[in-house]
Amino acid sequence: MFNGDEDQGCAAGEKEVTRCVRSAELGFKLTPEPNVTVVTPSSRFLQVELELNTHLRRLTFSEPVRYIYNPLEYAWETHCCYVEKYCRGGQRILFLGMNPGPFGMAQTGVPFGEVRSVVDWLKITGEVGHPPDEHPKRRITGLACTQSEVSGARFWGFFRKLCGEPVMFFRHCFVHNLCPLIFMSASGKNLTPPELPAAERDALLALCDIALCQVVEALGVSMVIGIGRVAEQRARRALSAAGVSVKVEGLMHPSPRNPLANKGWEGVARTKLTELGVLPLLSSIKPD
Repeated sequence: MFNGDEDQGCAAGEKEVTRCVRSAELGFKLTPEPNVTVVTPSSRFLQVELELNTHLRRLTFSEPVRYIYNPLEYAWETHCCYVEKYCRGGQRILFLGMNPGPFGMAQTGVPFGEVRSVVDWLKITGEVGHPPDEHPKRRITGLACTQSEVSGARFWGFFRKLCGEPVMFFRHCFVHNLCPLIFMSASGKNLTPPELPAAERDALLALCDIALCQVVEALGVSMVIGIGRVAEQRARRALSAAGVSVKVEGLMHPSPRNPLANKGWEGVARTKLTELGVLPLLSSIKPD
């Protein structure tokens, strides 16, 4: 299914990923095959996402929402590659974004998934399809997308400089989005979940909160770092309400719409991660 070699990680779980793709296409709940007893962190993670997809399909949205993309459906192959390759046992830190950007995860299926970072550093491979209804100004071109997402370039670029190789980052960390959906108005303007009608937003985030709690418990992380204030606040509220014992912290969002991030997001991130005790984990460990 994937173009990557087994030593790149994407083909190692090919049988499981094939089953996941079929489940995603048909809307089935992921269930183990008979006599398959090995449950990995990545398979648990993917099961949570497939179940969330099933619930999200039942939601409806009104104006100003006109277009809804779910990369966990049309970009499931590249997303599975990312999860199979990097979601491992023993990761202590979960970086949590809010939802996909139009030139990041919407194109690649990877959180903060700026194309060059995804292809050149993370070495993600696979085919990306299309949402059922595409805005003419927001076409999905997948890993061939030529427009860079600034937030993703800053996020992954920082960790690439810090860690050198992905294994150094993913030994202790994983990256996930609270909500997998991207919303657009009739004009193609990106709409974040806080901009949705209140009742529709609350129904959406209630489902995403449940999935987040399941992900945190399945992965066994000890700290969730929300990227941006909204993700941080939502994670703190959801995990506390569910009684999930995990530390929740926040990190400034690298968005170009944030003037402070434009003045030097990497410096802010370095200072904050040092304060949280995360930076030493990433800069001092050595691969086997």
